[in-house]
Amino acid sequence: MSAAATPVARPRVALALGSGSAKGMAHIGVIAALEEAGFEISAIAGSSIGALVGGVYALGKLAVYRDWVCSLDKLDVLRLVDWTLTGAGLIKGERIIATVRDLVGESDIENLPIGYTAVATDLERQREVWISRGPLFDAIRASIAIPTVFHPYEIDGRRLVDGGLLNPVPVTPLLRERYDYLIAVSLDGPRRGDSKPVAEPAPRDPYRQRFTSFMQHITGHHAPVEPEPKPAREPNWINLMGQTMDMMQGNLARLRLAAYRPDLLIELPGDCCAVYEFYRAEEMIALGHAEAAHLLAGWPNAHALPVGATAPVVAHGNSDRGGDHG
Repeated sequence: MSAAATPVARPRVALALGSGSAKGMAHIGVIAALEEAGFEISAIAGSSIGALVGGVYALGKLAVYRDWVCSLDKLDVLRLVDWTLTGAGLIKGERIIATVRDLVGESDIENLPIGYTAVATDLERQREVWISRGPLFDAIRASIAIPTVFHPYEIDGRRLVDGGLLNPVPVTPLLRERYDYLIAVSLDGPRRGDSKPVAEPAPRDPYRQRFTSFMQHITGHHAPVEPEPKPAREPNWINLMGQTMDMMQGNLARLRLAAYRPDLLIELPGDCCAVYEFYRAEEMIALGHAEAAHLLAGWPNAHALPVGATAPVVAHGNSDRGGDHG
């Protein structure tokens, strides 16, 4: 009688989810592609929208959140905004947090089944904070607090704002976790508009041009004057804010990723979605899935484990998840 087959351990992934507002819905598609490829996500660190999606995934409710966010239209998104004319931001941010919390439930971070860290920024100390204990949605609320848009959020006497200000793609909190591969997702990749080659005008024959000008002069017939192109529309304040944040965070992310290189970097185009376009969630999820699946198909480590092999689990630094950093 043959011995019972030993179950094959799936490769464990520590996943860094970057900031990027509505573009962050692409994280849902990336996670789906990783699971389809046979990886086990054992730890997540997220900044801003990455903290939200990563937290809901760690809670085991990502499918519920995905179905809800894909049902939103423009009016639904506006209804989730609690505007205010007082304080340090235009939006309180309590309504969206309460809505998602009611949808998926709450948990203390230390009770989650996988490692989880939300990255925020301490305004007074001007340092990043790694939140890895306490109520999950307190950590998420602090991490998504885009300055001047959302009110800062106070935890333990510290005024916290968006984690993407100092760590847009938070690889560093994951170095203390146990994993086989570290994968990072940046929402500030090469812009699709910038990647298109600019067509140069076809060279004109100087003799033909002179002849045409001469004939127009003697006949009195001139080519119609083409209207001047209309100037580009001025971006509104929220688009300008989004473009400014993308530029700053994109440059910072590249510097930090050069210092702490993940095993695989998945990049989404920086101009694939405006900051407020959560009603395009289904499109962003599909884009994230497509980009991740394409990269994984050509990544040697995705096919490195032979059938029946057990993935080694390597400790990278201290695996203790308790406490904040900074």
